[in-house]
Amino acid sequence: MSETATSPDYETEYNNRARVPEHPGIIAGWASDAAAYREGAVCELGVSYGESARQYYDLFKPQAVRGNAIVMFIHGGYWQALDPSFFSHMARGLNQLGVPVAVAGYDLCPQVELGHIVWEMQQAAAALWRRFNLPVVAAGHSAGGHLSACLLATDWKNVGPDLPEKLVPAAYGISGLYNLKPLTETSINSALNLTMEAAERESPLFWPAPSPLLMDAVVGGAESEEYLKQSRRIVDVWGIEGVRTRYGEITGANHFTVLADLADPTSAMSRRLAELAGA
Repeated sequence: MSETATSPDYETEYNNRARVPEHPGIIAGWASDAAAYREGAVCELGVSYGESARQYYDLFKPQAVRGNAIVMFIHGGYWQALDPSFFSHMARGLNQLGVPVAVAGYDLCPQVELGHIVWEMQQAAAALWRRFNLPVVAAGHSAGGHLSACLLATDWKNVGPDLPEKLVPAAYGISGLYNLKPLTETSINSALNLTMEAAERESPLFWPAPSPLLMDAVVGGAESEEYLKQSRRIVDVWGIEGVRTRYGEITGANHFTVLADLADPTSAMSRRLAELAGA
Protein backbone atom coordinates (compact mmCIF):
# COMPACT_ATOMS: atom_id res chain seq x y z
CA MET A 1 0.00 0.00 0.00
CA SER A 2 1.38 3.43 -0.88
CA GLU A 3 2.23 6.01 1.75
CA THR A 4 -0.48 8.38 0.46
CA ALA A 5 -3.09 5.68 0.99
CA THR A 6 -2.09 5.18 4.61
CA SER A 7 -1.65 8.76 5.85
CA PRO A 8 -3.28 12.01 4.73
CA ASP A 9 -1.19 15.01 3.70
CA TYR A 10 -2.02 17.00 6.81
CA GLU A 11 -0.30 20.15 5.56
CA THR A 12 -2.61 20.27 2.54
CA GLU A 13 -5.68 19.15 4.48
CA TYR A 14 -5.36 21.78 7.22
CA ASN A 15 -3.96 24.75 5.27
CA ASN A 16 -7.28 26.50 4.65
CA ARG A 17 -5.75 29.71 3.37
CA ALA A 18 -3.96 27.78 0.61
CA ARG A 19 -7.13 25.80 -0.16
CA VAL A 20 -9.17 29.00 -0.55
CA PRO A 21 -6.96 31.48 -2.47
CA GLU A 22 -9.67 34.15 -2.34
CA HIS A 23 -9.59 34.19 1.47
CA PRO A 24 -8.03 37.71 1.78
CA GLY A 25 -11.10 39.23 0.13
CA ILE A 26 -13.45 37.23 2.35
CA ILE A 27 -11.62 38.32 5.52
CA ALA A 28 -11.59 41.95 4.34
CA GLY A 29 -15.34 41.62 3.79
CA TRP A 30 -15.75 40.37 7.36
CA ALA A 31 -13.92 43.44 8.70
CA SER A 32 -16.08 45.79 6.59
CA ASP A 33 -19.37 44.09 7.48
CA ALA A 34 -18.40 43.95 11.16
CA ALA A 35 -17.60 47.69 11.26
CA ALA A 36 -20.90 48.49 9.56
CA TYR A 37 -22.84 46.38 12.07
CA ARG A 38 -21.16 48.06 15.04
CA GLU A 39 -22.27 51.46 13.70
CA GLY A 40 -25.98 50.69 14.14
CA ALA A 41 -26.00 48.02 16.82
CA VAL A 42 -26.89 48.35 20.48
CA CYS A 43 -23.57 47.21 21.89
CA GLU A 44 -20.94 47.43 24.61
CA LEU A 45 -17.46 47.23 23.12
CA GLY A 46 -14.27 46.15 24.85
CA VAL A 47 -15.75 44.77 28.07
CA SER A 48 -12.78 43.36 29.99
CA TYR A 49 -12.91 39.90 31.54
CA GLY A 50 -9.19 39.62 32.36
CA GLU A 51 -5.89 41.42 32.68
CA SER A 52 -4.47 41.42 29.14
CA ALA A 53 -5.51 43.82 26.37
CA ARG A 54 -7.01 40.98 24.32
CA GLN A 55 -9.11 39.56 27.17
CA TYR A 56 -12.36 41.32 26.38
CA TYR A 57 -15.71 40.75 24.74
CA ASP A 58 -17.97 42.91 22.59
CA LEU A 59 -21.62 42.52 23.63
CA PHE A 60 -24.37 42.94 21.04
CA LYS A 61 -27.91 43.27 22.35
CA PRO A 62 -31.27 42.54 20.67
CA GLN A 63 -34.07 45.10 20.70
CA ALA A 64 -36.11 42.65 22.78
CA VAL A 65 -34.65 39.58 24.49
CA ARG A 66 -36.52 36.36 23.68
CA GLY A 67 -34.05 33.72 24.84
CA ASN A 68 -32.84 32.56 28.23
CA ALA A 69 -29.11 32.36 27.47
CA ILE A 70 -26.25 34.38 26.00
CA VAL A 71 -24.40 33.13 22.94
CA MET A 72 -20.63 33.58 23.17
CA PHE A 73 -19.07 33.58 19.70
CA ILE A 74 -15.38 32.59 19.54
CA HIS A 75 -13.44 33.45 16.40
CA GLY A 76 -10.98 31.29 14.51
CA GLY A 77 -7.52 31.95 13.07
CA TYR A 78 -5.72 28.80 14.28
CA TRP A 79 -5.34 30.38 17.76
CA GLN A 80 -2.79 32.78 16.24
CA ALA A 81 -4.66 35.42 14.20
CA LEU A 82 -7.65 37.81 14.08
CA ASP A 83 -9.72 39.43 16.84
CA PRO A 84 -13.38 40.22 17.65
CA SER A 85 -13.45 43.31 15.39
CA PHE A 86 -13.70 41.03 12.33
CA PHE A 87 -16.81 39.27 13.61
CA SER A 88 -19.29 41.81 15.05
CA HIS A 89 -21.80 41.07 12.28
CA MET A 90 -21.90 37.41 13.34
CA ALA A 91 -24.26 38.70 16.06
CA ARG A 92 -26.75 40.11 13.52
CA GLY A 93 -28.82 36.98 12.88
CA LEU A 94 -29.12 36.09 16.56
CA ASN A 95 -29.80 39.67 17.63
CA GLN A 96 -32.72 39.82 15.22
CA LEU A 97 -34.00 36.57 16.77
CA GLY A 98 -33.87 38.08 20.27
CA VAL A 99 -30.56 36.63 21.49
CA PRO A 100 -27.68 38.65 23.00
CA VAL A 101 -24.24 37.78 21.63
CA ALA A 102 -20.81 38.30 23.20
CA VAL A 103 -17.95 38.14 20.67
CA ALA A 104 -14.95 37.09 22.74
CA GLY A 105 -11.29 37.89 22.28
CA TYR A 106 -8.24 36.07 23.59
CA ASP A 107 -4.46 36.16 23.57
CA LEU A 108 -2.76 34.47 20.65
CA CYS A 109 -0.08 31.85 20.16
CA PRO A 110 2.92 31.94 20.38
CA GLN A 111 2.62 34.75 22.97
CA VAL A 112 0.65 32.30 25.15
CA GLU A 113 0.24 28.52 25.03
CA LEU A 114 -2.92 27.03 23.57
CA GLY A 115 -3.94 25.67 26.96
CA HIS A 116 -3.89 29.23 28.30
CA ILE A 117 -6.37 30.27 25.60
CA VAL A 118 -8.72 27.49 26.79
CA TRP A 119 -8.40 28.93 30.31
CA GLU A 120 -9.11 32.46 29.00
CA MET A 121 -12.34 31.34 27.31
CA GLN A 122 -13.39 29.64 30.55
CA GLN A 123 -12.81 32.97 32.32
CA ALA A 124 -14.84 34.83 29.67
CA ALA A 125 -17.80 32.46 29.99
CA ALA A 126 -17.59 32.65 33.79
CA ALA A 127 -17.55 36.47 33.62
CA LEU A 128 -20.71 36.46 31.50
CA TRP A 129 -22.48 34.13 33.92
CA ARG A 130 -21.45 36.19 36.93
CA ARG A 131 -22.66 39.39 35.26
CA PHE A 132 -25.98 38.19 33.85
CA ASN A 133 -26.73 34.99 35.78
CA LEU A 134 -27.56 33.31 32.47
CA PRO A 135 -26.15 30.16 30.87
CA VAL A 136 -23.74 30.62 27.98
CA VAL A 137 -24.15 28.81 24.66
CA ALA A 138 -20.65 28.51 23.17
CA ALA A 139 -20.42 28.95 19.40
CA GLY A 140 -17.20 29.16 17.47
CA HIS A 141 -15.55 28.88 14.08
CA SER A 142 -12.47 26.73 13.38
CA ALA A 143 -10.18 27.24 16.42
CA GLY A 144 -13.27 28.77 18.03
CA GLY A 145 -15.12 25.50 17.42
CA HIS A 146 -12.39 23.73 19.37
CA LEU A 147 -12.70 26.25 22.21
CA SER A 148 -16.51 25.92 22.23
CA ALA A 149 -16.27 22.15 22.66
CA CYS A 150 -13.72 22.67 25.46
CA LEU A 151 -16.20 24.95 27.25
CA LEU A 152 -18.96 22.37 26.93
CA ALA A 153 -16.68 19.72 28.47
CA THR A 154 -15.34 21.97 31.25
CA ASP A 155 -15.76 20.98 34.91
CA TRP A 156 -16.89 24.41 36.10
CA LYS A 157 -16.28 23.67 39.78
CA ASN A 158 -12.58 23.55 38.88
CA VAL A 159 -12.87 27.04 37.35
CA GLY A 160 -14.73 28.63 40.28
CA PRO A 161 -16.63 27.20 43.27
CA ASP A 162 -19.47 29.66 42.66
CA LEU A 163 -20.09 28.45 39.10
CA PRO A 164 -22.98 26.16 38.11
CA GLU A 165 -22.34 22.70 36.71
CA LYS A 166 -24.14 23.51 33.45
CA LEU A 167 -22.76 27.00 32.88
CA VAL A 168 -22.37 26.04 29.19
CA PRO A 169 -25.30 23.71 28.37
CA ALA A 170 -24.74 23.64 24.61
CA ALA A 171 -22.01 24.19 22.04
CA TYR A 172 -22.18 24.87 18.31
CA GLY A 173 -18.94 24.19 16.47
CA ILE A 174 -18.54 25.54 12.93
CA SER A 175 -15.69 23.80 11.07
CA GLY A 176 -14.13 23.00 14.43
CA LEU A 177 -10.97 21.14 15.41
CA TYR A 178 -11.50 18.56 18.13
CA ASN A 179 -8.42 16.34 17.73
CA LEU A 180 -5.30 18.51 17.56
CA LYS A 181 -2.79 15.70 17.08
CA PRO A 182 -2.70 15.99 13.24
CA LEU A 183 -1.65 19.65 13.58
CA THR A 184 1.67 18.61 15.13
CA GLU A 185 2.71 17.48 11.63
CA THR A 186 1.95 20.83 9.95
CA SER A 187 3.47 24.31 9.67
CA ILE A 188 0.53 25.56 11.78
CA ASN A 189 2.35 24.08 14.77
CA SER A 190 5.30 26.50 14.41
CA ALA A 191 3.27 29.02 16.44
CA LEU A 192 1.41 26.48 18.59
CA ASN A 193 4.50 24.50 19.65
CA LEU A 194 2.35 21.50 20.56
CA THR A 195 4.00 18.22 21.49
CA MET A 196 1.94 15.15 20.73
CA GLU A 197 1.19 14.86 24.45
CA ALA A 198 0.04 18.50 24.68
CA ALA A 199 -2.05 18.13 21.51
CA GLU A 200 -3.89 15.19 23.09
CA ARG A 201 -4.32 17.04 26.38
CA GLU A 202 -5.89 20.07 24.65
CA SER A 203 -8.17 18.02 22.37
CA PRO A 204 -11.77 17.91 23.62
CA LEU A 205 -12.27 14.65 21.70
CA PHE A 206 -10.19 12.96 24.43
CA TRP A 207 -11.83 14.72 27.40
CA PRO A 208 -14.60 13.08 29.42
CA ALA A 209 -17.73 13.49 27.29
CA PRO A 210 -20.11 16.18 28.63
CA SER A 211 -23.23 14.02 28.71
CA PRO A 212 -26.15 14.75 28.60
CA LEU A 213 -25.38 18.22 27.17
CA LEU A 214 -25.83 19.32 23.53
CA MET A 215 -23.15 19.54 20.83
CA ASP A 216 -23.74 20.50 17.20
CA ALA A 217 -20.84 20.18 14.75
CA VAL A 218 -21.36 21.70 11.31
CA VAL A 219 -18.84 22.00 8.51
CA GLY A 220 -18.70 23.33 4.96
CA GLY A 221 -19.47 20.70 2.33
CA ALA A 222 -16.51 21.94 0.24
CA GLU A 223 -13.96 21.64 3.07
CA SER A 224 -11.13 19.12 3.25
CA GLU A 225 -11.80 15.51 4.17
CA GLU A 226 -9.93 16.04 7.45
CA TYR A 227 -12.27 18.86 8.44
CA LEU A 228 -15.31 16.73 7.63
CA LYS A 229 -13.78 13.92 9.69
CA GLN A 230 -13.11 16.24 12.65
CA SER A 231 -16.80 17.13 12.97
CA ARG A 232 -18.10 13.62 12.28
CA ARG A 233 -15.77 12.14 14.87
CA ILE A 234 -16.73 14.41 17.78
CA VAL A 235 -20.41 13.78 17.01
CA ASP A 236 -19.88 10.02 16.86
CA VAL A 237 -17.60 9.62 19.88
CA TRP A 238 -19.44 12.00 22.19
CA GLY A 239 -22.80 10.74 20.91
CA ILE A 240 -21.97 7.19 21.95
CA GLU A 241 -21.04 8.53 25.39
CA GLY A 242 -24.38 10.26 25.95
CA VAL A 243 -23.95 13.76 24.55
CA ARG A 244 -26.91 14.89 22.41
CA THR A 245 -24.97 15.47 19.22
CA ARG A 246 -25.92 16.65 15.75
CA TYR A 247 -23.80 16.76 12.56
CA GLY A 248 -24.48 19.02 9.60
CA GLU A 249 -22.88 20.09 6.31
CA ILE A 250 -23.41 23.50 4.69
CA THR A 251 -23.69 22.64 1.01
CA GLY A 252 -21.01 24.22 -1.17
CA ALA A 253 -19.42 26.23 1.66
CA ASN A 254 -15.66 26.40 2.14
CA HIS A 255 -13.82 27.08 5.40
CA PHE A 256 -14.48 30.82 5.16
CA THR A 257 -17.87 31.11 3.47
CA VAL A 258 -19.33 28.63 5.99
CA LEU A 259 -19.71 31.55 8.41
CA ALA A 260 -21.97 33.62 6.18
CA ASP A 261 -25.19 32.03 7.48
CA LEU A 262 -24.58 33.36 10.99
CA ALA A 263 -25.28 36.93 9.89
CA ASP A 264 -28.66 35.91 8.41
CA PRO A 265 -31.58 35.57 10.86
CA THR A 266 -33.48 33.35 8.41
CA SER A 267 -30.67 30.76 8.08
CA ALA A 268 -30.88 27.29 9.62
CA MET A 269 -27.66 28.08 11.51
CA SER A 270 -29.05 31.21 13.18
CA ARG A 271 -32.38 29.53 13.95
CA ARG A 272 -30.68 26.50 15.52
CA LEU A 273 -28.43 28.65 17.68
CA ALA A 274 -31.43 30.73 18.76
CA GLU A 275 -33.18 27.46 19.68
CA LEU A 276 -30.18 26.38 21.76
CA ALA A 277 -30.37 29.77 23.52
CA GLY A 278 -34.06 29.26 24.28
CA ALA A 279 -35.42 31.81 21.80
